[in-house]
Amino acid sequence: MNKRALVTGADGFIGSHLTELLLREGYTVRALVQYNSLGSWGWLDSITPPDNLEVVSGDIRDSNFCRVLTRDIDVVFHLAALIAIPYSYIAPGSYLDTNAGGTLNICQASMDNQVGRVIHTSTSEVYGTARYVPIDEQHPLQAQSPYSASKIAADAMALSFHHSFELPLTIARPFNTYGPRQSARAVIPAIICQIAADKAEIQLGDLSPTRDFNYVDDTCRGFLALARSDASIGETVNIGSNTEISIQDTLELIRELMGSDTRFVVDENRLRPAASEVHRLVCDNSKMIGMTGHSPQIAIREGLQRTIDWLIEPDNLKRYRAELYHV
Repeated sequence: MNKRALVTGADGFIGSHLTELLLREGYTVRALVQYNSLGSWGWLDSITPPDNLEVVSGDIRDSNFCRVLTRDIDVVFHLAALIAIPYSYIAPGSYLDTNAGGTLNICQASMDNQVGRVIHTSTSEVYGTARYVPIDEQHPLQAQSPYSASKIAADAMALSFHHSFELPLTIARPFNTYGPRQSARAVIPAIICQIAADKAEIQLGDLSPTRDFNYVDDTCRGFLALARSDASIGETVNIGSNTEISIQDTLELIRELMGSDTRFVVDENRLRPAASEVHRLVCDNSKMIGMTGHSPQIAIREGLQRTIDWLIEPDNLKRYRAELYHV
């Protein structure tokens, strides 16, 4: 089993959880965090670094840096990306540079350094609004935001390295991951934070879209299962729960779990442009189950309760600004 892992985007929500999982599984992990002058490791600041963790600051947009970063690595988990959909309307060029250009750099560097496996992170947003459900890997790709367009480009670039140069690569396509440490721009922490802060009204966008919410531990175990499966090489594989819930029903479930009767109001700033909104996402995870045996273990009620319990801890809640909308 490959034991030397690189996680790009290790300072982020999913990346920090994946880093911790790999460490528990006995991997030696090189964790890439976005360089900043404060020396912050993002969510990795909250863990005590063990001997088998090396934290490196840098930027995947630099090809020379990526070549050094991937030396002596057995498996790359490439998660580093710009992911906030609203900000992609404002700065689409930076999304293309980071998501597509950064993926090119990681793939080229992995090939040059003969990395044994590369797991490239996609997103269910590339599917756009479902034309049929559940959504399998053959569903058409629809660029309904600059973010999704940049990820479609990144996925194509990654897969081209497998077809052209036999890079042993898998595209992992997670649906809507949630859990502790998720950014406040996402709907679940946005709801929880506003309730926890005793807001008179919960400000949200459109409640009608449906999502396939998958707890972060299940998503991370899916990444690891793909890395351990030779059958996944050259494949695109969904990671999701195969369940559908509307934002409205998610809000009601959170209010029930938190004992809140706070009313909801529409915040116009949180609405996507009409043709950009993805109205329905439901994962077909049969390929993942058949290929690796991995299936999600944490149901939505349990996952939301875990997320609530973590977020309402004072030291965690103070990291979030419930009064602000985070683009």
